[in-house]
Amino acid sequence: MKRSLSVTLFFLFVLCGMLYAQVPKDVVYHDALEFNLIGKIMDGTSNPYHRIDTLKYKGFTKSENDQVRSTSGLAIVFKTNSPAIYLRASYGYKNYGVNTMGIALRGYDLYIKDKGQWLWASSACPALNKENNPFLLLSGMDKEEKECLLYLPLYSELYNLEIGVMPGSDISTAESPFRGRVGIFGSSYTQGISAGRPGMAYPAQFTRHTGIQLLSLGCSGNCKMQPYFADALCDADVDAFIFDAFSNPNAEMIAERLFPFIEKIQKAHPGKPLIFQQTIYRERRNFNHEVESTESAKQEMAEKLMAEAVKKYKDVYFVRPCATSADHETSVDGIHPSDEGYRLWAESIEKPILKILGKYGIK
Repeated sequence: MKRSLSVTLFFLFVLCGMLYAQVPKDVVYHDALEFNLIGKIMDGTSNPYHRIDTLKYKGFTKSENDQVRSTSGLAIVFKTNSPAIYLRASYGYKNYGVNTMGIALRGYDLYIKDKGQWLWASSACPALNKENNPFLLLSGMDKEEKECLLYLPLYSELYNLEIGVMPGSDISTAESPFRGRVGIFGSSYTQGISAGRPGMAYPAQFTRHTGIQLLSLGCSGNCKMQPYFADALCDADVDAFIFDAFSNPNAEMIAERLFPFIEKIQKAHPGKPLIFQQTIYRERRNFNHEVESTESAKQEMAEKLMAEAVKKYKDVYFVRPCATSADHETSVDGIHPSDEGYRLWAESIEKPILKILGKYGIK
C-alpha cells in the first residue's frame, strides 16, 4: 500500500511538472503597467499595485500594511488577438488562508467582453511555492481581437506582473469600461475573503453589472473607522463613498467613532454622498448565543446611530445589504459569504445605491 501511494504521488508530481513546463519559450511578455490599471482608489503610490502608500500614511499595523498593499479590487484592461494568454508575476506578501481558495488569494480572474457583456473566461493561480514561474491563463482562442478584464489577487502583494502573448500577436491598452470613481472602504467582506476568485468580490460584481466603478479598499478585520484610515480616505480622488463600516467594530467602538469619522470625511469631501451599509447576518450566530449577542448589539447600534446621522448630516445615507439566501446556505465559514452570498449582496444594494448616486449625477 505504501509503495503504491508513493508511486502515485511520484507520477502526480511528474504530471504537475509537465503541466507547468509546457509554457512555450517564445511567449512574448509585456509589463501589465503598459496597459490600463483600474479600480485604484489612490494614485501615486511608490508601488503602483499598492492601494495606499504606507510610506506616506502612517499608523497602520503590520496586518493592515499587508492588506492595503494587496491588490484586491484592482484590474488590468487590455486588448489582444493572441490565441493564448500567459502570466508571470513576482510577489511580496502572499496569503495562504484556509477559508479562501488560492485562486482568489494569489491568483487571477479573466473576463472577456462578449456581445457587450463581460463573460468569464478563465481563472488561474501559479503553482504553490512556484509563484514566480510563468503559467497559462487561457489557450485555444481564435485570433480575433478581444477586450479583456483581468482581476488581480484579493489578498497578496504584487511587485511585478507581466502578460504573455504568442509571437506575432497584438496586445494594447484599452479604455476603462466603467464610469465614475466611487470609493468603497470595508472589512474582509469588501476585500472578498471566501470568494472563489477575485472577480466574485461584491464590489467587482456590482461594478460589472452596473458600469459604475467601485474603488475597493477592503481591509480584513481592520475596518474600524480608524483616524489614520480616514486620513488616507480624505485624500482619495472620488465622487462618492460607500462604507462597510459596521462589520469589524463592536457596538462601543461604533458609538465612539462614527460621528467623528463622518465629520472628518465630510470636511475633506463636502457635498459628496457617504453611503453606509449595515453589516450582514453572520451564520455563526445561529446557535452561538455569545455571537448572537455581539452581532445584535452592533447591528442595533448601527441602526440607532445611522437614524440620527441621516438627519444630522447632509449627504449621508444608510442601506441594508443581504448576503443570506432563504435557506441560509450561503456562508463558507459562518462569517464570510460564498460566491452566491456575494452575488446576493451586490444585487441587494444595487437599486438603493444607484438611486442615491443618481441624485449626484453619477450614472
